[in-house]
Amino acid sequence: MSSLTTRATAPLSAETSAPVPGLRGLVADWSSDRQAFHVAWGKAMMWFFLLSDTFVFGSFLTGYMAVRISTTVPWPNPSEVFALHVGGADVPLLLIAVMTFVLITSSGTMAMAVNCAYRRDRVNAARLMFVTAAFGALFVGMQAFEWTKLIVDEGVRPWGNPMGAAQFGSSFFMITGFHGLHVSAGVIYLLVVAVRLLRGRYESRGHYQIVEITGLYWHFVDLVWVFIFALFYLW
Repeated sequence: MSSLTTRATAPLSAETSAPVPGLRGLVADWSSDRQAFHVAWGKAMMWFFLLSDTFVFGSFLTGYMAVRISTTVPWPNPSEVFALHVGGADVPLLLIAVMTFVLITSSGTMAMAVNCAYRRDRVNAARLMFVTAAFGALFVGMQAFEWTKLIVDEGVRPWGNPMGAAQFGSSFFMITGFHGLHVSAGVIYLLVVAVRLLRGRYESRGHYQIVEITGLYWHFVDLVWVFIFALFYLW
């Protein structure tokens, strides 16, 4: 009887506690509160956030395409609406091209910052994040100039548009404004993480994975701009 009790209360052996492969193993891990996917918690949460944000932007852009296709009023020509008067001539999409170049360049500096973080070079990682934040702030400044030009010079409003379809103003300000809000939040996020890197805030963790997580957000913002650029300015 005592031997049975001993066997019943004895801890599991290494063979018994070993993970079970396949679907049964996945169910066992979840039911026993084990880590089913070997991904850092912060990175997983960022992926969940980006997935939900993808649905939001996807809904906005799908709605924009539906409105653009179904409207019976002529849609304004982007080459004329977003042209800049330079040297006595109107240059179509000049400002938009510069904005796109700035944002794509910022993705490159962010990727370099992540690479430095992998090598535990926190000083250069922070410097590159500051550069990335500067590019983001420049992008937001140019977007503010674009909005001012449309509102003051062209008379475009969210509820009206003297150049054609009234839905142009509402869809443009909503989608580009929502994206600009993401860029502004990303700039603040970059600055906070960069300052903490320089102060050694993450030394106790033994890694700088926060830089990679920040990079995921920033690359997502840049990728969304590619779709906005294609649908608003090239279509």
